[in-house]
Amino acid sequence: MDNFYEKYFNAKSNEMYFNPKTGLKTYRLSFDDGIKIEIMTKQNLHIPDKDIENVGYNHIAFSVGGRAEVDRITKWLEKDGYKIISYPHIAGDQTYESYVLDPEKNVIEIDE
Repeated sequence: MDNFYEKYFNAKSNEMYFNPKTGLKTYRLSFDDGIKIEIMTKQNLHIPDKDIENVGYNHIAFSVGGRAEVDRITKWLEKDGYKIISYPHIAGDQTYESYVLDPEKNVIEIDE
């Protein structure tokens, strides 16, 4: 994985662990507020784009501190070539949010 979470969400990542016997790849992301996320995948795991909503978790949300930041980060990601699933909008719960795919096609919500 590239530095997606470090670049756009200020995460700090450890070195990726790879188990050649099982094909497992894993790494941990740490954030300044103490939150940690571990992301894992396996070699040769293929999920067609049309099945994104039918496999695993639905998405991970990052609150970025306001509507201007949602707009800025969404535009930055689009400029850098990431697929925007949903441009900034007000959702049914009145949250201002957008959705993008990370490099491994995980759905990421960016909200205020």
